[in-house]
Parts: sequence; structure tokens; C-alpha cells
Amino acid sequence: MFGRLGTGELMLILGIALVVFGPSKLPELGKALGKGIREFKQHTEGVTKEITGEAEKKEI
Repeated sequence: MFGRLGTGELMLILGIALVVFGPSKLPELGKALGKGIREFKQHTEGVTKEITGEAEKKEI
């Protein structure tokens, strides 16, 4: 999922994020990031379905 990032690298990134944003902001940032990823995934799935639907119409 994260490519070549190992556990140590992820811990370092999380530690830096904790120092920069503080412990009270991290849950809000995580929630916003999750919501953004979810919306992006929904929109890309919609576009994919639309494109495949158009391709199937042209084949018929």
C-alpha cells in the first residue's frame, strides 16, 4: 500500500506529524484525509463506470 516505506519510516513520519500539528489536530486531519480519499475513490469509480458504459454502447 505504501510502496517501499517500512515501519521505521512510517513511525518517523507520524512522529513528525505529531510534533508539527499536535495531538489534538491529528484525529481531525486523519478524518479529513479519509473523507477525501473516499470521495476521490467514489468519483473515479463513477467515471470508470461511465466510460465502460459508453464503450459497451458503441460495441452494440
